[in-house]
Amino acid sequence: MFETVLVANRGEIAVRIMRTLRALGIRSVAVYSDADAGARHVAAADIAVRIGPDYRMAVVASPTYLQDRPKPRTPQDLTEHRCIGLRLPTRGDLYAWEFEKGSRRLQVRVRGQVVFNNTLLMLQAALDGLGMCYVPSDVAQPYIESGYLAPVLQDWWPRSAGYHLYYPSRRQTAPAMALVIEALRHR
Repeated sequence: MFETVLVANRGEIAVRIMRTLRALGIRSVAVYSDADAGARHVAAADIAVRIGPDYRMAVVASPTYLQDRPKPRTPQDLTEHRCIGLRLPTRGDLYAWEFEKGSRRLQVRVRGQVVFNNTLLMLQAALDGLGMCYVPSDVAQPYIESGYLAPVLQDWWPRSAGYHLYYPSRRQTAPAMALVIEALRHR
């Protein structure tokens, strides 16, 4: 499930950066040293370093699911469809799907018969025709291009500022932490 993208030893300090497979659409970082850091969608710490590009969230469904149903024209139309829910481990409730078009932003609480806590299972459920799912567009793109999934409400897909590595501000950054920052910095 995880792959190592960097392993470095500096004396007694071992630094490992782990991330989930790209197909899961989840980016997480573990740092083993005397410095603490994390990666998440919104940077909320003293210092934040961009580690990924901007991206868009996408609503997709299989052609099989869509063949006997009207395609949604607005995000509110999703409430009349089976949608594959996401329950994040850091939150207790179901994730509300976010949309934007021009300056208009809204959230829709979708309903469906299945709920998962990772993108890979949501994507597979959509491929199996169980409903629509809300995933990063780069995860869905190969399936859209191959015709296994169809984009829905594409003009409403929101942009996201991408992922950041965040860490507490300190006078001197530990050598292991400096290595992590430079290895992950988005260029």
